[in-house]
Amino acid sequence: MSVHRESKKITVTDIRSRKGGAPLVCLTAYTSLTAQLLDDNTDLLLVGDSLGMVLYGLNDTLGVTLDMMIAHGKAVMRGASKACVIVDMPFGSYQESPQMAFRNAARVMKEVGCAGIKLEGGVEMAETVEFLTKRGIPVLAHVGLLPQSVNTAGGFRSHGKEDDEADRILADAIAVAQAGAFATVVEGTVEPLARRITETIDIPTIGIGASPACDGQILVTEDLVGLFSDFTPKFVKRYANLGQQIAEAAKNYSEDVRSGKFPGPEHCFGMRRSNDDVK
Repeated sequence: MSVHRESKKITVTDIRSRKGGAPLVCLTAYTSLTAQLLDDNTDLLLVGDSLGMVLYGLNDTLGVTLDMMIAHGKAVMRGASKACVIVDMPFGSYQESPQMAFRNAARVMKEVGCAGIKLEGGVEMAETVEFLTKRGIPVLAHVGLLPQSVNTAGGFRSHGKEDDEADRILADAIAVAQAGAFATVVEGTVEPLARRITETIDIPTIGIGASPACDGQILVTEDLVGLFSDFTPKFVKRYANLGQQIAEAAKNYSEDVRSGKFPGPEHCFGMRRSNDDVK
Protein backbone atom coordinates (compact mmCIF):
# COMPACT_ATOMS: atom_id res chain seq x y z
CA MET A 1 0.00 0.00 0.00
CA SER A 2 1.41 3.38 -0.97
CA VAL A 3 1.69 6.03 1.70
CA HIS A 4 1.05 9.68 0.89
CA ARG A 5 3.76 11.86 2.38
CA GLU A 6 3.10 15.55 2.73
CA SER A 7 5.87 18.07 2.21
CA LYS A 8 7.41 19.37 5.41
CA LYS A 9 5.84 22.70 6.30
CA ILE A 10 8.31 25.60 6.40
CA THR A 11 8.14 27.35 9.76
CA VAL A 12 9.04 30.85 10.91
CA THR A 13 12.09 29.29 12.59
CA ASP A 14 13.17 27.95 9.20
CA ILE A 15 12.73 31.41 7.69
CA ARG A 16 14.69 33.01 10.54
CA SER A 17 17.55 30.55 10.03
CA ARG A 18 17.98 31.59 6.39
CA LYS A 19 19.77 34.82 7.33
CA GLY A 20 22.78 35.02 5.00
CA GLY A 21 21.87 31.68 3.41
CA ALA A 22 19.99 30.63 0.29
CA PRO A 23 17.73 33.52 -0.81
CA LEU A 24 14.14 33.33 0.41
CA VAL A 25 11.54 33.15 -2.38
CA CYS A 26 8.32 34.91 -1.37
CA LEU A 27 5.11 35.82 -3.21
CA THR A 28 1.64 37.02 -2.36
CA ALA A 29 -1.38 34.72 -2.51
CA TYR A 30 -5.06 35.48 -1.93
CA THR A 31 -6.83 32.30 -3.12
CA SER A 32 -6.55 28.56 -2.62
CA LEU A 33 -5.78 27.92 -6.29
CA THR A 34 -3.01 30.51 -6.41
CA ALA A 35 -1.47 29.10 -3.24
CA GLN A 36 -1.56 25.60 -4.68
CA LEU A 37 0.15 26.75 -7.88
CA LEU A 38 2.88 28.68 -6.03
CA ASP A 39 3.47 26.34 -3.11
CA ASP A 40 6.19 24.11 -4.59
CA ASN A 41 8.41 27.03 -5.58
CA THR A 42 8.08 29.42 -2.65
CA ASP A 43 9.35 29.54 0.91
CA LEU A 44 6.80 32.07 2.14
CA LEU A 45 3.34 33.06 0.92
CA LEU A 46 2.04 36.40 2.15
CA VAL A 47 -1.69 37.00 2.26
CA GLY A 48 -1.13 40.68 1.65
CA ASP A 49 -3.54 43.52 2.19
CA SER A 50 -2.66 44.40 -1.41
CA LEU A 51 -5.67 42.17 -2.15
CA GLY A 52 -7.74 45.30 -1.63
CA MET A 53 -6.33 46.80 -4.81
CA VAL A 54 -5.69 43.60 -6.77
CA LEU A 55 -8.93 41.72 -6.06
CA TYR A 56 -11.39 44.34 -4.84
CA GLY A 57 -10.47 47.31 -7.02
CA LEU A 58 -9.80 49.66 -4.11
CA ASN A 59 -7.55 52.67 -4.62
CA ASP A 60 -5.31 51.66 -1.72
CA THR A 61 -5.09 49.15 1.12
CA LEU A 62 -6.84 51.28 3.75
CA GLY A 63 -10.30 49.84 3.11
CA VAL A 64 -9.24 46.24 3.77
CA THR A 65 -10.88 44.69 6.82
CA LEU A 66 -9.81 42.00 9.26
CA ASP A 67 -12.65 39.78 8.04
CA MET A 68 -11.37 40.05 4.48
CA MET A 69 -7.87 39.04 5.54
CA ILE A 70 -9.18 36.08 7.55
CA ALA A 71 -11.35 34.82 4.69
CA HIS A 72 -8.51 34.94 2.18
CA GLY A 73 -6.05 33.59 4.72
CA LYS A 74 -8.23 30.51 5.18
CA ALA A 75 -8.38 30.03 1.41
CA VAL A 76 -4.60 30.23 1.08
CA MET A 77 -4.10 27.76 3.91
CA ARG A 78 -6.25 25.25 2.05
CA GLY A 79 -3.94 25.49 -0.96
CA ALA A 80 -0.51 25.66 0.70
CA SER A 81 1.03 22.46 2.05
CA LYS A 82 4.70 23.51 2.20
CA ALA A 83 5.15 27.29 2.17
CA CYS A 84 5.09 29.34 5.36
CA VAL A 85 1.85 31.37 5.28
CA ILE A 86 1.83 34.85 6.82
CA VAL A 87 -1.22 37.14 6.97
CA ASP A 88 -1.10 40.94 6.82
CA MET A 89 -2.74 42.85 9.64
CA PRO A 90 -4.89 45.50 7.93
CA PHE A 91 -4.88 49.20 8.71
CA GLY A 92 -6.51 50.04 12.03
CA SER A 93 -6.29 46.53 13.45
CA TYR A 94 -3.08 46.92 15.45
CA GLN A 95 -1.91 50.54 15.71
CA GLU A 96 -4.02 51.60 18.70
CA SER A 97 -2.26 49.53 21.34
CA PRO A 98 -0.30 46.30 21.83
CA GLN A 99 -3.35 44.82 23.54
CA MET A 100 -5.59 45.58 20.57
CA ALA A 101 -2.96 44.18 18.23
CA PHE A 102 -2.81 40.98 20.28
CA ARG A 103 -6.57 40.46 20.26
CA ASN A 104 -6.80 40.86 16.50
CA ALA A 105 -3.62 38.93 15.72
CA ALA A 106 -4.73 36.08 17.99
CA ARG A 107 -8.03 35.94 16.12
CA VAL A 108 -6.19 35.71 12.80
CA MET A 109 -3.88 32.97 14.07
CA LYS A 110 -6.75 30.91 15.54
CA GLU A 111 -9.20 31.27 12.64
CA VAL A 112 -6.71 31.02 9.78
CA GLY A 113 -4.13 28.63 11.22
CA CYS A 114 -1.31 30.63 9.64
CA ALA A 115 2.30 30.68 10.85
CA GLY A 116 2.35 34.35 11.78
CA ILE A 117 1.23 37.87 10.96
CA LYS A 118 2.82 40.92 9.33
CA LEU A 119 2.52 44.50 10.46
CA GLU A 120 3.99 47.77 9.24
CA GLY A 121 6.15 50.17 11.21
CA GLY A 122 9.48 50.48 12.94
CA VAL A 123 10.46 52.25 16.16
CA GLU A 124 6.86 53.21 16.92
CA MET A 125 5.70 49.58 16.57
CA ALA A 126 8.60 47.91 18.40
CA GLU A 127 6.66 47.69 21.67
CA THR A 128 3.80 45.97 19.86
CA VAL A 129 6.14 43.55 18.08
CA GLU A 130 7.69 42.60 21.42
CA PHE A 131 4.27 42.28 23.07
CA LEU A 132 3.07 39.90 20.36
CA THR A 133 6.19 37.76 20.08
CA LYS A 134 6.40 37.27 23.85
CA ARG A 135 2.84 35.95 23.71
CA GLY A 136 3.43 33.41 20.99
CA ILE A 137 2.54 35.35 17.85
CA PRO A 138 5.38 35.38 15.27
CA VAL A 139 5.76 38.75 13.56
CA LEU A 140 7.07 39.60 10.12
CA ALA A 141 7.96 43.29 10.27
CA HIS A 142 7.80 45.82 7.42
CA VAL A 143 9.96 48.95 7.11
CA GLY A 144 10.76 51.50 4.44
CA LEU A 145 7.81 52.40 2.24
CA LEU A 146 4.68 51.67 4.30
CA PRO A 147 1.59 51.41 2.06
CA GLN A 148 -0.79 51.83 5.00
CA SER A 149 0.87 55.16 5.83
CA VAL A 150 1.16 56.40 2.25
CA ASN A 151 -1.08 59.41 2.92
CA THR A 152 1.31 60.78 5.55
CA ALA A 153 4.48 59.77 3.69
CA GLY A 154 3.91 61.85 0.57
CA GLY A 155 2.65 59.07 -1.71
CA PHE A 156 4.39 56.09 -3.27
CA ARG A 157 8.05 57.00 -3.70
CA SER A 158 11.49 55.58 -3.04
CA HIS A 159 12.77 56.14 0.48
CA GLY A 160 16.21 56.70 1.97
CA LYS A 161 17.72 59.14 -0.50
CA GLU A 162 18.35 61.69 2.23
CA ASP A 163 20.66 60.79 5.11
CA ASP A 164 18.17 61.60 7.85
CA GLU A 165 15.47 59.45 6.27
CA ALA A 166 17.93 56.61 5.68
CA ASP A 167 19.04 56.77 9.33
CA ARG A 168 15.43 56.69 10.48
CA ILE A 169 14.59 53.61 8.38
CA LEU A 170 17.74 51.85 9.58
CA ALA A 171 16.71 52.60 13.15
CA ASP A 172 13.27 51.16 12.37
CA ALA A 173 14.83 47.92 11.11
CA ILE A 174 17.08 47.62 14.15
CA ALA A 175 14.14 48.27 16.49
CA VAL A 176 11.87 45.55 15.05
CA ALA A 177 14.75 43.07 14.95
CA GLN A 178 15.55 43.71 18.60
CA ALA A 179 11.85 43.47 19.46
CA GLY A 180 11.70 39.89 18.21
CA ALA A 181 10.48 39.94 14.61
CA PHE A 182 11.61 36.79 12.78
CA ALA A 183 12.22 38.74 9.53
CA THR A 184 11.38 42.07 7.96
CA VAL A 185 10.14 43.24 4.60
CA VAL A 186 12.15 46.19 3.26
CA GLU A 187 10.07 48.04 0.69
CA GLY A 188 10.73 50.89 -1.71
CA THR A 189 14.14 51.99 -0.47
CA VAL A 190 17.23 53.01 -2.37
CA GLU A 191 19.56 50.07 -2.92
CA PRO A 192 22.45 51.17 -0.66
CA LEU A 193 20.09 51.56 2.29
CA ALA A 194 18.53 48.10 1.87
CA ARG A 195 22.02 46.61 1.61
CA ARG A 196 23.08 48.45 4.76
CA ILE A 197 20.01 47.22 6.66
CA THR A 198 20.69 43.64 5.56
CA GLU A 199 24.28 43.86 6.74
CA THR A 200 23.30 45.44 10.08
CA ILE A 201 20.41 43.42 11.48
CA ASP A 202 20.54 39.74 12.41
CA ILE A 203 17.17 38.71 10.95
CA PRO A 204 16.42 38.08 7.26
CA THR A 205 15.44 40.98 5.06
CA ILE A 206 12.90 40.40 2.31
CA GLY A 207 13.17 43.03 -0.37
CA ILE A 208 10.57 44.55 -2.65
CA GLY A 209 11.97 47.43 -4.61
CA ALA A 210 15.03 47.28 -2.36
CA SER A 211 18.28 45.40 -3.06
CA PRO A 212 19.55 42.09 -4.46
CA ALA A 213 21.62 41.97 -1.27
CA CYS A 214 18.47 41.28 0.78
CA ASP A 215 18.09 37.78 2.19
CA GLY A 216 15.00 37.22 0.06
CA GLN A 217 12.63 38.83 -2.40
CA ILE A 218 8.85 39.24 -2.60
CA LEU A 219 6.53 40.46 -5.34
CA VAL A 220 2.78 40.69 -5.78
CA THR A 221 1.98 37.59 -7.83
CA GLU A 222 -0.51 39.41 -10.04
CA ASP A 223 2.27 41.85 -11.02
CA LEU A 224 4.63 38.96 -11.65
CA VAL A 225 2.28 37.21 -14.11
CA GLY A 226 0.71 40.27 -15.74
CA LEU A 227 -2.77 40.04 -14.23
CA PHE A 228 -2.77 43.46 -12.56
CA SER A 229 -1.98 46.16 -15.10
CA ASP A 230 -3.29 49.38 -13.54
CA PHE A 231 0.26 50.23 -12.48
CA THR A 232 3.54 48.39 -12.89
CA PRO A 233 6.25 49.50 -10.43
CA LYS A 234 9.84 49.86 -11.64
CA PHE A 235 10.95 46.94 -9.46
CA VAL A 236 8.55 44.40 -11.00
CA LYS A 237 9.79 41.90 -13.58
CA ARG A 238 6.96 40.28 -15.49
CA TYR A 239 7.44 36.60 -16.12
CA ALA A 240 4.13 36.14 -17.99
CA ASN A 241 1.31 38.20 -19.44
CA LEU A 242 -1.72 36.23 -18.34
CA GLY A 243 -3.98 39.24 -18.40
CA GLN A 244 -3.58 39.59 -22.16
CA GLN A 245 -4.02 35.84 -22.63
CA ILE A 246 -7.25 35.85 -20.60
CA ALA A 247 -8.61 38.80 -22.58
CA GLU A 248 -7.73 37.03 -25.85
CA ALA A 249 -9.39 33.81 -24.65
CA ALA A 250 -12.56 35.75 -23.76
CA LYS A 251 -12.55 37.37 -27.20
CA ASN A 252 -12.24 34.00 -28.96
CA TYR A 253 -14.97 32.52 -26.76
CA SER A 254 -17.25 35.47 -27.47
CA GLU A 255 -16.78 35.10 -31.22
CA ASP A 256 -17.48 31.35 -31.08
CA VAL A 257 -20.66 31.81 -29.04
CA ARG A 258 -22.01 34.56 -31.29
CA SER A 259 -21.21 32.64 -34.45
CA GLY A 260 -22.70 29.41 -33.15
CA LYS A 261 -19.40 27.50 -33.15
CA PHE A 262 -19.61 26.90 -29.39
CA PRO A 263 -20.91 24.72 -27.94
CA GLY A 264 -20.47 22.03 -30.56
CA PRO A 265 -21.84 18.48 -30.47
CA GLU A 266 -18.69 17.32 -28.67
CA HIS A 267 -19.52 19.63 -25.78
CA CYS A 268 -23.10 18.36 -25.31
CA PHE A 269 -24.58 15.38 -23.46
CA GLY A 270 -26.80 12.93 -25.36
CA MET A 271 -26.79 14.88 -28.60
CA ARG A 272 -26.79 12.84 -31.76
CA ARG A 273 -24.22 13.88 -34.30
CA SER A 274 -25.28 14.32 -37.88
CA ASN A 275 -23.30 12.86 -40.75
CA ASP A 276 -21.86 16.30 -41.37
CA ASP A 277 -20.62 16.44 -37.75
CA VAL A 278 -18.62 13.23 -37.98
CA LYS A 279 -16.96 13.92 -41.33
